Amino acid sequence: MVQRIGISITCSDQIGLLATITGRLFDLNADLGNTSFSVKKKIAEFYSVAEFKNLLDKKDLAVELNKLPGLENAKIIVSEYQPTIAEENQLQITYSVELRGEDRPGLVARMAEVFAEFESNIVTMNSQVISQNGNPDYLIRFGVYIPNKRAASCIAAIDNTAKSLGLACNFDKVEVK
Repeated sequence: MVQRIGISITCSDQIGLLATITGRLFDLNADLGNTSFSVKKKIAEFYSVAEFKNLLDKKDLAVELNKLPGLENAKIIVSEYQPTIAEENQLQITYSVELRGEDRPGLVARMAEVFAEFESNIVTMNSQVISQNGNPDYLIRFGVYIPNKRAASCIAAIDNTAKSLGLACNFDKVEVK
């Protein structure tokens, strides 16, 4: 029997942290599914949905991860993975969307509303302020499931909304196998 487990780790960042975590999960026979890793203000956040064929008890898994160098004081949450999305395919990314331009209040909220209007599910989102030639820009990246029947309309609406907000917009279709 395969068990799907959500693993969440929050800790201080250090060089090699992702290699340490994923290496130990590999040693424990984890097959990583959707996984994200990010660092903000020296705090690292790791999240993965992993499949285990021969799982340790969830508490034992958390203890094993806490033994890793740099994770002694980490906040580790290990739980059964139960997606709340009605259809599993809505967790697949079908489009990668990148927006770039001047930051303004409510920007992420407005773009997220447009995706929702077209029954699209935001699977991943990352935003950050970047500087180029001393000028700050706001960069937002979405990994989105857009239903095939709504894709053309959704992309047009996102592009129009982005342009009305003065943002450059790029789309890439992700081929799902």
